[in-house]
Amino acid sequence: MLTTERGVVEEWLSEFKTLPEASITSYAAGLKEKTSLVSALYEVIQEHQSELLEPVCHQFFEFYRSKEKNLRTFTLQFLPELIWCYLSLSTSRDLQSSGCIEALLLSIYNLEIMDEQGHSKLLSFTIPSLSKPSVFHEPSSIGSMALTEGALSQHGLARVVYSGPHPQREMLTAQNRFEVLSFLLLCYNSALNFMPAPSIRSLCHMSSRLCVCGYPRQHARKYIGVKNRIPVSSEFMVQLLTGIYYSFYNGEWDAARRALDDVLYRAQLELFPEPLLVANAIKASLPQGAIKGTKEGTKCIQVEIAPTSSRISRNAVTSMSIRGHRWKRNEQNDTSIDSSDPGNLVIPEISVTNVSGDRIGNGERVKSLTENDAQHIQAMQDICAEARAEGKPEIRRQKSTLQI
Repeated sequence: MLTTERGVVEEWLSEFKTLPEASITSYAAGLKEKTSLVSALYEVIQEHQSELLEPVCHQFFEFYRSKEKNLRTFTLQFLPELIWCYLSLSTSRDLQSSGCIEALLLSIYNLEIMDEQGHSKLLSFTIPSLSKPSVFHEPSSIGSMALTEGALSQHGLARVVYSGPHPQREMLTAQNRFEVLSFLLLCYNSALNFMPAPSIRSLCHMSSRLCVCGYPRQHARKYIGVKNRIPVSSEFMVQLLTGIYYSFYNGEWDAARRALDDVLYRAQLELFPEPLLVANAIKASLPQGAIKGTKEGTKCIQVEIAPTSSRISRNAVTSMSIRGHRWKRNEQNDTSIDSSDPGNLVIPEISVTNVSGDRIGNGERVKSLTENDAQHIQAMQDICAEARAEGKPEIRRQKSTLQI
């Protein structure tokens, strides 16, 4: 660690201790502009044997338990690097160096699971319904749903998933370690929109190193230092994928792509169904080329908004339209029969079953009539002529035709 970086960190430690209460808000707002301080703090965290690590962790705890949102966000941006250092030190059995980091992680966890009144938080998440609009879809593009009794009973009902209450922890063990770390990553992901580019990049690097250490891919990635396999949980990997998906669309395409491949590689080795499902879904939804994202300004995930106009044709075929079309066809047939000469009227007989005859194709002429058909038609014409001579009303019969 350089002398200048050490001096920046020492000045930061002493400045907050002598800061008056009225100046904390302005001090917290200006912390995100101190890029030299942020890079120096990363150096302190990465040097496990640094004597500044313990006072830095204590300062982070003072920031996080304050009521200033900017101070809490400033501390939260170092969470991926702190988690990586803790897991790598735990694997190497270096309990002395990881003690202050473990205490900081436990303190943040215990502060997050409690509300301002000291009660346990109960986190809730409402699963979106396809019948209501959202940033991902329009209900009109799906089509109208049948208005049944079951649909009416489910109208307005929403499925809510609850998380918590989470128990307080006094120490991290092998049983509760990833339960605590997964919850901490959940808190980090909820504030991703406020995280700077170095923090998002640190999350991607941490994900890659965690998933390939101790496996053959570590040599391809050229990661040095930790050679032991670091155990991970399925829920922890899903939280990693949430941050990686955000990184794709916010200026860290290459780091996010490498992290996604490494998480998918580890999920295949561990046979974790949830990370496999999420990772493959993210991989299938990505565009072919890299997205030119900005590392400054508002950060957001780009989604395709469905058009407001319906994509379904309004000229739907209903029973009323079929009935109207049939009436028009019958009127045209009556007009053509009345205008023809009754003496020369030829009414062919069509077999509905069409067992012995050939099927008439579209556009073909009617085949020549058989001898029996000709005699039948001649008899019908004679009856019509006798009826006209006697002055009797003419009897017409219109046979139904089968349209093929």
